[in-house]
Amino acid sequence: MVKLRLIYNHKSLGKPILAEVILKTGIPMNILEATVSPISGEILVDIDAPREKIDNIISLLEDLGVNVKEITQILEIDVNRCTSCGACISPCPTHALTLNQDLTLNFDEKKCVRCGICVDACPMRAIRFAY
Repeated sequence: MVKLRLIYNHKSLGKPILAEVILKTGIPMNILEATVSPISGEILVDIDAPREKIDNIISLLEDLGVNVKEITQILEIDVNRCTSCGACISPCPTHALTLNQDLTLNFDEKKCVRCGICVDACPMRAIRFAY
């Protein structure tokens, strides 16, 4: 799975660009987050497809005026600030965060839905979104 941040400028906001690309490629995209204002918009999508198809999707989006950024990491955990207290583990609805045997924090990015509960729950502010 690949996560892409799609950044729309004011000229492309009123167009169904994402729908057009989905229809052209036949590849479904899961919208994880969307923020739209009168002058710009950002959408975070998750795509489960072979690399060549993802490259095609990126090319199509860019041809339609969308700035595309591939997200390689969702969360950053500052190991110097993390005390392994576990405050982020219990509230995580998808169990993306666990403690290893040595009591270090483990993050399974495939399970993360980017809800932000762990970011808010961390008393040391050791967890933040990576982008």
